[in-house]
Amino acid sequence: MKKHEVKLGGRYSAKVSDKVVVVRIDAENPHGGWDATNEATGKRVRIKSAQRLRGAVHKSRPLAVATKEAAPAADVGPTAKPDAKVAPEVKGKKPKTAKRKGERKPGALDAAVRVLRETGKPMNCTDIVKEALAKGYWQTKGKTPHGTLYAAIIREIAAKGKEARFHKTDRGQFELSTAARK
Repeated sequence: MKKHEVKLGGRYSAKVSDKVVVVRIDAENPHGGWDATNEATGKRVRIKSAQRLRGAVHKSRPLAVATKEAAPAADVGPTAKPDAKVAPEVKGKKPKTAKRKGERKPGALDAAVRVLRETGKPMNCTDIVKEALAKGYWQTKGKTPHGTLYAAIIREIAAKGKEARFHKTDRGQFELSTAARK
């Protein structure tokens, strides 16, 4: 759709969270786009661009029902039509189950801990990555694995603080914290 075709108070089919649902445009958002209400769930959503809108929905068109529990509510009330059609349940992919710690491939941080434990001295990320790849502690097809490792170490230090496995000694140099040396 085009931006000039969107009217306040209008009903449109829109893509929201990977699903096409019916929304009612409530107001323009000061940051661009529109504030709307998902008519199936009643939740407020923000439509950032007219490209998310698929087209206008006529008032007589029945609402799509996302779940089985909500299906009976579609035909309740004095204005309910006995032969109103309810959209079938949408089937999606099953979520992947997380692998247990023993089943996972070793990551960059685990490999870095192992390399730093073996060398016992501060190292920069380029040298840590070279050692980890050479000894087979870690595998990657990335173009800048040293950048990936550096970012991961910095994130861990920022998130865990004194409980992090690493600490920075010099510019670009890291060593194991006293707790991780054990």
